[in-house]
Amino acid sequence: MPSTKIYRSSSSSTSHSQWSYHVFLSFRGEDTRRSFTDHLSSALIRCNIKTFRDAEELPKGGEIKPELLQAIEESRVSIIVFSKTYADSKWCLEELVKIMSCKKERKQKVIPIFYHVDPSQVRNQSFAHHEENADEEEKEKIKSWKTAMREAGNLAGYDVKVDSYESEIIHDIIEEIHGTIPIVLDVDENIVGMDSHLERLISALEIQSNDGVRMVGVCGLGGIGKTTIITALYNIISNQFRSISFLTNVREESTKDSGLVKLQQQLLDDTLGGKGQLTLKNIHEGVKVIKDKLSSKRVLIFLDDIDNLRQLEHLVGKHAWFGPGSRVVITTRRKDLLTAHRVDYMYEVDILNDDEALQLFCCYAFEQLPKKDYRDLSIHVVRYAAGLPLALKVLGSLFRARSLPDWKSELKKLKNMPNMDIVNVLKLNYDGLDDQQKCIFLDIACYFKGNDVQRVTRILDGSKFNAESGINALVDRCLISISKNMIEMHDLLIQMGREIVDKECTEPGEKQIMEI
Repeated sequence: MPSTKIYRSSSSSTSHSQWSYHVFLSFRGEDTRRSFTDHLSSALIRCNIKTFRDAEELPKGGEIKPELLQAIEESRVSIIVFSKTYADSKWCLEELVKIMSCKKERKQKVIPIFYHVDPSQVRNQSFAHHEENADEEEKEKIKSWKTAMREAGNLAGYDVKVDSYESEIIHDIIEEIHGTIPIVLDVDENIVGMDSHLERLISALEIQSNDGVRMVGVCGLGGIGKTTIITALYNIISNQFRSISFLTNVREESTKDSGLVKLQQQLLDDTLGGKGQLTLKNIHEGVKVIKDKLSSKRVLIFLDDIDNLRQLEHLVGKHAWFGPGSRVVITTRRKDLLTAHRVDYMYEVDILNDDEALQLFCCYAFEQLPKKDYRDLSIHVVRYAAGLPLALKVLGSLFRARSLPDWKSELKKLKNMPNMDIVNVLKLNYDGLDDQQKCIFLDIACYFKGNDVQRVTRILDGSKFNAESGINALVDRCLISISKNMIEMHDLLIQMGREIVDKECTEPGEKQIMEI
């Protein structure tokens, strides 16, 4: 499968697939089940940290011991709550031995909590009551218990004394865990051409610098792969931050009832490490709380699919809202929004080259290189998609496991009727245009691709269009580009534009575009 060296190295080094749980909690029930451990467990769950606690995760009737040991093996972090009678329980001691073994063999992180006991008591724990009448086999076990207690007692952890503020300690524990187990987002395994995108963005973010705040915008045509790129980026860099928020589908979510307030709420819940700590009444309060709470905090924020300036103003209004070293990544189809928001770096995603496009298409159509009889047809499909990743994925899935006659029939159909799954994504930008901008877009789609921009401007001005403003709006929305003074438009946008004209204009006299 094609992938990228950057992305593969990141995912393999953290070995996320081996962990079923983020945290395993080891504790003596009669000491802390209804007090500290209950409060800690509840806080972990509120923060979306998947936690194995006692036998509640085990199926009824299961053999608890082997399944419990397996749960320890499959946890990224083990938290041991040492209490006064922890070592009285053989069950707890067996858990501890397994935990310390996983620390050595599986690089599991171990966090000891000394609850109303001193670390020296743990290191020098007496086992007299276990040693009494112990046979040789039991004596060997006791040796392993002593070793595990001594090693765990030497680890850096948290002291919970009688007069400690437990809520503050629990907050610190969760902060440490967040730094250990950043959530890994699902990314399409068929990643093609990703290396160059990630290298450019990682360089632009300057993560190693804590001198200030940087905002980076990622723009491009719908279906170009912006979300996939920043998701892969998140998986690589998120482990360098403790306060992280990834807001998806901002355009869609902000149109819902109180949508922007809910997005502000999610941003705060994510970065402050808990849900329900703050309840916002309106967007103005949200702005104030974000500035107050995050201005001294180093955060990593992703805003995916922004489509108006108001969203940026109320979620990441200014650099000063966030602490030194913070980074904000924004995706949008509109370059003008990034310019207006004064991002520090703008990265425009380009279409795939021919080799990358064929590679991506084949991942979906064949899961390998194209079959010999299908290669020429595959090249025709790739040319039709013109390097747009969304189109290559949709068409690859459409053609998968189909016969040669079916391929030829579908290709013929595509030339006359575009695939609606592709059109619906591309049309979002068109729908956001005003009436005059739509007319200019349709004119270019039908007649002016490859024409000199000055010539097209003069012609459209003669039709009482504000041509320069309209053309700039199309450039800002990534619907056209200007290269060497020539207007360029993606082939699928041209097909979509002509389809719109055919549907909206039933008689030749109704067409608003001009025959040149």
